[in-house]
Amino acid sequence: MDRIPVPLITIGLLLASNVFMTFAWYGHLKFKATPLAVVILASWGIAFFEYLLQVPANRIGHGHFSAAELKTIQEVITLVVFAVFSATWLGEGLGWNHAVGFTLIAAGAVFVFQPWA
Repeated sequence: MDRIPVPLITIGLLLASNVFMTFAWYGHLKFKATPLAVVILASWGIAFFEYLLQVPANRIGHGHFSAAELKTIQEVITLVVFAVFSATWLGEGLGWNHAVGFTLIAAGAVFVFQPWA
């Protein structure tokens, strides 16, 4: 089997880590009756798995991508994951204003990857 390309590994790990991150940061909003201390401990537990994916993603990807490019990839993935999470887990639809704002952020990412500087 051929070697998996670094960009695919990096983006795959970042995508998976962002799913864990989103649940760690926002998943508890569905459980308002749960004591805050329990929510914090559960979030830390979930975030542990985020770090198990995030750190290798950055380590593997750095060199192929710059640190700024890695951060930009993560932020774009975060927006996509959050949009899906918000609609499916929290049942909060996103409006046109959210779509425009997310699109503008993603458009800004294009500049990070251009060799203009």
